[in-house]
Amino acid sequence: MNYKNITVAGSGVLGSQIAYQTAFKGFNVTVYDINDPALERAKERISDLKSHYRQDLNATGQEVDEAYNRISFSSDLSKAVTEADLVIEAVPEVVQIKTDFYTDLGKVAPEKTVFATNSSTLLPSQFAEATGRPQKFLALHFANEIWKNNTAEIMKHPGTDMAVFQDVVAFAKAIGMVALPLHKEQPGYILNSLLVPLLEAAQQLLIREVADVETIDKTWMVATGAPQGPFAILDVVGINTAYNIGLAKAEASGDPEFKKIAEMLKSEYVDKGKLGAAAGEGFYKYPNPSFLKPDFLKA
Repeated sequence: MNYKNITVAGSGVLGSQIAYQTAFKGFNVTVYDINDPALERAKERISDLKSHYRQDLNATGQEVDEAYNRISFSSDLSKAVTEADLVIEAVPEVVQIKTDFYTDLGKVAPEKTVFATNSSTLLPSQFAEATGRPQKFLALHFANEIWKNNTAEIMKHPGTDMAVFQDVVAFAKAIGMVALPLHKEQPGYILNSLLVPLLEAAQQLLIREVADVETIDKTWMVATGAPQGPFAILDVVGINTAYNIGLAKAEASGDPEFKKIAEMLKSEYVDKGKLGAAAGEGFYKYPNPSFLKPDFLKA
């Protein structure tokens, strides 16, 4: 593996984390997004990560500043990938958006460039042909708060070159991840195959009016010892992502319950700007959500 220049396409919550973690481990990183306002928000989001690295990893001020300085920003896709050895795609979890992105990317990226999707639930084989280079395409999936929850699931599709697969495994290790190779396609990989049913079950309990957000989270936390309940996790993931996944599932299955979940997320959260922890409010208000209060788990 001789990757040096990495482009991260999509500068949302996780895209920003991927970019900063990669830069923190010494790689040159370019962050691409569709316009300059999005990139300005990305700069703020990435700059805010410095304090987490100092607090959680005991990084020095010099280390976090040097990492930030290894990142450049561009809203011109062609320029953003000029030197890219690897492009990590973290654009919205919408099939058409990803397909259009890969169609455009395949036209401007150098022949050497490997493409990796960070899609949470979609399969790489859904986009392999759109990339124009299916043998150099696979999935590379990260968890939120990447600097602490340092999993990297590497999943190939039937056309992925095994040398490319092994290179991306090596890259994941090089940026401080625990590399988790998956040799068959699986919607949701390992992590989300376990996590998504939990999050969906919590949302179903809510729309059925079985219990409120805090009671559902409290039940999970007390009974399992987990530090967060499903709605606190959804706030970290981001309500937009949860909405896109719920909407896609509603459209694919025709299930009225998933449609109701998607409608609830849109009307009560997305439309009101309650997009999760990064926005200051989702199911909880931040920076001091009620589930972190000492008496939350008490009777």
